Amino acid sequence: MEPSLPGLEPAFDVEAALGSLQDHGMTRAGHRRVIPVAGGTIRGLFDAEILPGGADWQILRADGSVDIDTRYTARTADGEYVHLRTAGVRSGDPATLEALLRGEAVDPSRYYFRVAVYVETSAPRLEHLQQAIFVASAIREADAVRYRAYRVT
Repeated sequence: MEPSLPGLEPAFDVEAALGSLQDHGMTRAGHRRVIPVAGGTIRGLFDAEILPGGADWQILRADGSVDIDTRYTARTADGEYVHLRTAGVRSGDPATLEALLRGEAVDPSRYYFRVAVYVETSAPRLEHLQQAIFVASAIREADAVRYRAYRVT
């Protein structure tokens, strides 16, 4: 017997508003940058508002690629909290990555931006989200990140 080939089911869309990039410079972990998450929305398997206070704790690699490490909280209309964490990479040619850093509009096909999405919640009706793996293809805009998360079947 062979394992089944995983598929992807659309799960939810995220639009996260971002604050100003904080460049921490070279640290023991590497070139650290922090981008605050200022708010946003989640729509799909659950609807929620992203709360201010999260961030993307990035490491800038020598080749210009960025290790993505985000953590943020959302709250549903019923007051249920959902914690989301993403881990991934954004890469591309140097000119494209520099244009993104300047906040320019860049065609998403010119760079690679993929993340794994981890969901955590105490809400009984959303418990099933913790029992799945989600992946996403993301788009970096001047002051936002957008992605569609897919449940891996």
